[in-house]
Amino acid sequence: MNVYINDVSAYLPNEPIDNNRIEDILGKVNDLPSRTKRIVLKNNGIKQRHYAIDPNTGELTHTNAELAAEAIRRLRPFPGFKLAEVDTLCCGTTSPDLLFPGHALMVLGELGMPPCDAVSTHGICISGMTALKYAYMNVALGMSDKAVASASELSSSFMRAGFLSSPPVSNADLTKKPIRAFDADFLRWMLSDGAGAVVLSQKQADDRLSLRIDWIEHISYAGQIDTCMYAGGVKQLDGHVIGWRQSESIEAAKKPSLFSVRQDIKLLERHIVPTMGQALRTIADKHALHPGEVDWFLPHYSSAYFRPKFYDIMKKMNFTIPEEKWYSNLATKGNTGSAAIYIILEELFHSGRIQKGEKLLCFIPESARFSYCFMLLTAV
Repeated sequence: MNVYINDVSAYLPNEPIDNNRIEDILGKVNDLPSRTKRIVLKNNGIKQRHYAIDPNTGELTHTNAELAAEAIRRLRPFPGFKLAEVDTLCCGTTSPDLLFPGHALMVLGELGMPPCDAVSTHGICISGMTALKYAYMNVALGMSDKAVASASELSSSFMRAGFLSSPPVSNADLTKKPIRAFDADFLRWMLSDGAGAVVLSQKQADDRLSLRIDWIEHISYAGQIDTCMYAGGVKQLDGHVIGWRQSESIEAAKKPSLFSVRQDIKLLERHIVPTMGQALRTIADKHALHPGEVDWFLPHYSSAYFRPKFYDIMKKMNFTIPEEKWYSNLATKGNTGSAAIYIILEELFHSGRIQKGEKLLCFIPESARFSYCFMLLTAV
């Protein structure tokens, strides 16, 4: 049974913050300016981003659940769709407001919706797509008539100076080897806040363009590769991660930074591009997908640094999509993690540039343990 995306929405909190104001909002760690910010920003291509932080007080202006709820409220009603009639609500995020209850239940509470199936998906960048896939499967199987999926991130909450210890000092030449800047406070200049949502049904909308979901594929290499990006634990030299529940096993010096976000740069540099190529080849072969069929390529990449690297591996895999078909808003919307693909899709969907019959290939990588998602859509 066909399933259609009938609308896409996004919510970005507060006014956009340019690169010169980041430390004014997040604060300086130990009252010292970052040594790597300039190099990281030069390479990631981000010009502005949004934070759910009051610039005057430093206090959060939204919870994660509130961000998701705001995006969902922005879904446009159409004949046969009202928010109160939704059967299934699926919400993905990297960092929910609470360890429990589940994130979707908190979003449902914010919306004050009537009783419905509410499902939380957890992960990092692909958690928003696991939410969308659950909603898609529910509608495709006839278990739901209308479903809403969302993704939201409140990354700024744990990027504030008060949550971070001093970043490690690196003697690497960051200009010649910019990926080494990730060893320090790379993620602090990358991640930002935002939310997106889609509404799915078995019928395409009569009054607007709809996007038919042809397929959604997830593939993970976690069985072969150690943890790369994580929070709430400490990584050992042998690759094993000690989680916060085992805090008695963590050295006292490392406990203050237990919940800061970490990235294993050696693993990232070694695996993120090759595994992307492997995943693409596996999924393209499965669906007999040819690059010439793709009219729009919507990649979520954390940094412009990776864009040419992904292009090169796609070329090597004989799956070249010309760059004029690529669509990204990283420079103006920042890296919003699991919400990014929703925010990219929302901007293109409402631009008027998509034509009937065109195919959109969405690509979402996750470096946590090297997992990938691809989604193919057809405009109808």
